[in-house]
Amino acid sequence: MIMIFSLTGINTVNGQILKDTVSLNNLKDAVDCIYNLRFDKAQEISEKLRESYPRHPVIYLLNAMIIYWENYPVIPTSPISVSFEDNLRKCIALCEEDSDPDDFAEYLLANLGARGMLLEYLADNDLSDKVFSLAKSTYRFLRQSFNYTSSYYDFYFFTGLYNYYREAYPDAHPVYKVIAFIFPKGDIEKGLDDMHTAAEHSIMLKAESLFFLSYIYVNYENNYQKASVYSKALTEISPGNLEYRTIYIRNLMLLKKYDEAEIIIRSSEKIKMNSFFRAKFAIFDGIIQEKKYHRNDLAENFYNEGINSISEYGYFGNEYKAYALFGLSRLSDMKGDKHNKKTYRKKAMDISNFRKINFDE
Repeated sequence: MIMIFSLTGINTVNGQILKDTVSLNNLKDAVDCIYNLRFDKAQEISEKLRESYPRHPVIYLLNAMIIYWENYPVIPTSPISVSFEDNLRKCIALCEEDSDPDDFAEYLLANLGARGMLLEYLADNDLSDKVFSLAKSTYRFLRQSFNYTSSYYDFYFFTGLYNYYREAYPDAHPVYKVIAFIFPKGDIEKGLDDMHTAAEHSIMLKAESLFFLSYIYVNYENNYQKASVYSKALTEISPGNLEYRTIYIRNLMLLKKYDEAEIIIRSSEKIKMNSFFRAKFAIFDGIIQEKKYHRNDLAENFYNEGINSISEYGYFGNEYKAYALFGLSRLSDMKGDKHNKKTYRKKAMDISNFRKINFDE
């Protein structure tokens, strides 16, 4: 999911979008169009902004967002990935050209936005060597965000992420505990409070804040009910976004609300999807057939269909591929096939980052 951390306006020699009401409203409209997959309109607004602010870093950030969501998911082998990265790096370079801008807070937001978006892309595709390098150079900008929460509510997103992940990530991944000691301690509760503040009040980070809150409450806190509040809100502000829709469906299934989940699945069948989303929905259908209808043969077919389709996305597709493998393991167990029960479960465990999220219960 995309970290558009910073579109509250960038101070350049061409002016400040934040102080230009018309352009700021256009910017908000562009972001809304992107998250709702209205790319032609978003591109039209982006071009209009470029005419007024030709060297504005946010133009490159908008372009990267359009590329990412229009081609979602972007993986390293995607032809478009080069253009995606180039736009983000151009945004970063423009933000850092002036070491003492008139409004440093706006530059900082843009810089963190591009860096965050790039970091998420690299992490989602398991490019850990590049992640560590970029994260190291990003840290000092992240720490500066603590000084600007009174300037923009959007900064609470960054402070929230740092406070939460500084404590929770090493606990979930003990191998990183030694590295974590290098950085100042965080505060889990403060982190969640800060992200909630960003979700409520930020100008441009509402969707990102809601996404991360949902992600955290599912994968780290295992509080599916709380997570569903945020994932439902995501679908309400971006009803055209299939990724956010799948997040909400998953939440409903973790809560065993199969009837509600199936209604959304069926209402999505007429939407044009790429193979990535078709795979996700096939895996959802497998869970529905297994858990709600107990049609195990159909469930097995859907799980295999989902695995075959999502495998082309490599690491990016592993989370949902694991859900299907856990399902095949359960089905094998019901058939008395102990060998495949173990084989499928081992494969799922090997690629799953959060092994408790398996739909076994």
